[in-house]
Amino acid sequence: MVEVIGAGMGRTGTYSLRLALEALGYRPCHHMSSLGEREELIPRWEAAVRGEAVDWPDLLTGFRAACDWPACSFWRELAEAFPKAKIVLTVRDPARWYASAHSTIYHFMARKPGVRGLVMRLENTFYPSLARRRALAERLIWEDTFGGRFGEPEHAMEVFRRHNDAVMAGIPADRLLVFDVREGWAPLCEFLGTAVPALPFPHVNQAESFIRTAALRRRRVLTLRRVAPEEGSAIR
Repeated sequence: MVEVIGAGMGRTGTYSLRLALEALGYRPCHHMSSLGEREELIPRWEAAVRGEAVDWPDLLTGFRAACDWPACSFWRELAEAFPKAKIVLTVRDPARWYASAHSTIYHFMARKPGVRGLVMRLENTFYPSLARRRALAERLIWEDTFGGRFGEPEHAMEVFRRHNDAVMAGIPADRLLVFDVREGWAPLCEFLGTAVPALPFPHVNQAESFIRTAALRRRRVLTLRRVAPEEGSAIR
């Protein structure tokens, strides 16, 4: 049963939040990377993105928490399906968020024209699971969320702000934590009623990891060398 719902958009420290929640016992925590780890989840999220009826407890069976895309796009539905779950809205300066999202998930996951598009199509041929995740992101994130205008910084940042405002307006204050991961354990543990762990808060520089993994996969595809499954699945 899901006990914590992360409503913040991707690139707001959601992978750090995932690791933090799992360290606090809310494991496993669903994240976009879960679709690379468990490919059977992909068609179920595809159905949700198409607007089909979703049995959320069934879709998230076995998960004690969920954050990042695609879950954050369905924060209202999840908050209703799991009425006892607490909501964590991860936030970040909009300009810094946009720069990070543009250089990572948009650069490597959004459909591109020309030579870059050809390379992505080659990758999709080598990795059908990656192709389906990219198609899901294309529909849910770049089209449905940002209206095909993510390349326009002001528009994208305004969508980002509106999303955060909607969460803050739609969730009662006693059920919501607005959280900057730079704050570390204290506010998160106080909100969840857990002890502060002895280990450091997992501040993960996921942008560097994302770019490094994507570049490695791309080099190997271009030289017709198959990336090992554990490398190819490291799309965040």
